[in-house]
Amino acid sequence: MSTTTSQVLEFALGQEQYCVSIEHITEIVDVGEVTNIPNAPPYVEGIMDLRGRTTAIVDPKSIFDIEKRGDPQRIVVFDPEVVADGTAAGWLVDEVEQVSNVADGSVDHSPAGQHDGVRGIVRREDDFVIWIDPAVVHAQ
Repeated sequence: MSTTTSQVLEFALGQEQYCVSIEHITEIVDVGEVTNIPNAPPYVEGIMDLRGRTTAIVDPKSIFDIEKRGDPQRIVVFDPEVVADGTAAGWLVDEVEQVSNVADGSVDHSPAGQHDGVRGIVRREDDFVIWIDPAVVHAQ
């Protein structure tokens, strides 16, 4: 019996570790100058020009109600197919950790169900990584 594995990008938001499927990501960039957008939702920090494309910069800490500490260091840019309206979007993250393989057997279902964007909880020997589905998050 074979075990299916998925590649994920792990990153830090506050004190917690999160991950998303690597297939959703187009690039990772340093935080640059973000232009504020009047009347934007509270989770939208603004926009940036990334390689000629206007990209919405989203703060996932606002979405997941995570305490803000310090300044985010990186932006994880998602494939526009992930976002409901097809626009480019990037998430501000505190630190990008690593790309890792996750075996299906090491993923528990989210106690809150998937409606909140949590695909599952990846069990590790000494901690957990929260697996987010950005398509669900951006569809809300």
